[in-house]
Amino acid sequence: MKRWHAAALAALVMAFGAGAAQAQTQAQAQAQEKTKIKVGVSVGNAEQTFEVVRKVAARDGLDIQVITFSDYLQPNEALAAGDLDANAFQHKPFLDSQIKARGYKIVPVGLTLTAPLGIYSRAYKSVAQLPQGARIGIQNDPSNGNRALLLLQKAGLIKLRPGVGENGVNATPLDVVENPKKLRLIELDAAQLPRALDDLAAASINNDYAYRAGLSLQRDTIAVEDARGPYANLIATRAEDKDKPWVKKLVKAYQSEEVRRFIETEFKGSLIPAF
Repeated sequence: MKRWHAAALAALVMAFGAGAAQAQTQAQAQAQEKTKIKVGVSVGNAEQTFEVVRKVAARDGLDIQVITFSDYLQPNEALAAGDLDANAFQHKPFLDSQIKARGYKIVPVGLTLTAPLGIYSRAYKSVAQLPQGARIGIQNDPSNGNRALLLLQKAGLIKLRPGVGENGVNATPLDVVENPKKLRLIELDAAQLPRALDDLAAASINNDYAYRAGLSLQRDTIAVEDARGPYANLIATRAEDKDKPWVKKLVKAYQSEEVRRFIETEFKGSLIPAF
């Protein structure tokens, strides 16, 4: 009988100890849960939008520090290096191309908005006005250069070789098989295109760079990408972080009705919620 009591007492002590250890582990996990994060975005409209996201996230206990970048390469470098917790500036084809080129362990965790690409011109009001041999600027990175070529094809200015441009196969100027106006395609870094516009007949310019340069999608374009295409922007994190509680809070804050209303009201169709 005494042995039974001793065994029961030992079992009780062990159970209590295990329960206490489990409670301590849970308390430590809660204490270690991130409440402050750094998110990388492009300067301009993304920066404006994240001011609203920050306020929404704060109500859920998440403090977001917004870090701005002026190009498309540094945000993924900084995220992969651990200098950021997340970024929100790119679409999936661009992320895929960066992962393929640089081996990043970065994954998408939520959609943000769609920013239609435009062909901008200071000198011409329509694609029909473009002269023979006109110099057209396009992005030199694979995914955005591909977008530019598809938009030029949609506008009837060029024709691409069958099998390229879509389904994950990026087109390059070498894939142009018809070019009736003998357009000269000038590949430049995406950030340089607005500055080069005065020296070009027209240029494909990403929405955020166009916005910063004072260009209007409605006023200054001669061709515009379909608003609801495959190029929705996204929030990305390192693969190891994708299931963390703070990631869910970040995505929830961005995909809130408050942020949706801000995008629709502030940008009036030049940016479109993708959630």
